[in-house]
Amino acid sequence: MELNLASGDKSVSVSDAVFGRPFNETLVHQIVTAYLAGSRSGTKAQKNRAEVSGGGKKPWRQKGTGRARAGTIRSPIWSGGGVTFAASPRDFSQKVNRKMYRAGMSAIASELVRQDRFKVVADIELEARSTKGLIKALADQSAEAKGVLVVSEVDDKVGYSANNIVGFNVVAVTDLDPVTLVGAEQVLMTESALQAFEGWLA
Repeated sequence: MELNLASGDKSVSVSDAVFGRPFNETLVHQIVTAYLAGSRSGTKAQKNRAEVSGGGKKPWRQKGTGRARAGTIRSPIWSGGGVTFAASPRDFSQKVNRKMYRAGMSAIASELVRQDRFKVVADIELEARSTKGLIKALADQSAEAKGVLVVSEVDDKVGYSANNIVGFNVVAVTDLDPVTLVGAEQVLMTESALQAFEGWLA
C-alpha cells in the first residue's frame, strides 16, 4: 500500500502486513495493559507483626490480672503493632510474546492510518534549537506540531525545540510504545523512522 507524505508531493510504499492489519481490540487492550502494568514500581511495603521490632516478651501473665490476654505488644490491634494484611513489594509485569506485541503495534498503526491520524513527514533538520523553526519546518510540510513526532533518533536540536510546544512530544522509534501510539492525537513519523518502524514490525 501507499502512504502519502503530509506535504502531498510524493508517497511512500509500505507493507500491508504492518499498515493494513485489521484492528484487534482484544490484542491491543492486552499489550496496553501489559505495558502499563510493567510501568508500575510495585514497591509498596508495610510491616506485619513478625517484621516490626519488639514484642518478644509477653506483656503480662496469662491469667489473674483481669485484663484481656496478650502475647505480644506488636499485635495488629495494639498501637505500634504490625499491619494485619501488610502490603509487600510485588512484580506487576505481564508476559506478552514478541509476536503478539508486534502484531498489536501493527494493529494500532493500521487503525491510526484508517483514522487519518498517521502522517509521514520528511526528515527534519534544524540549524539551531528553535521552537519557531520546528513549527515552521512542520508547517512547510502541511503538518501541525501536535501529538507525537517519531524520529529515527532524537536530535538534540529537535528535542529541545519541541519542549516548549504543549501537547507535542518527540520520540525515537526505538522508544515507541503502545500507550504513546493509542493516546496520541496524531502521529507524525519521519521517513527514516518509518523504515525502521516497518523493518521492526514486518
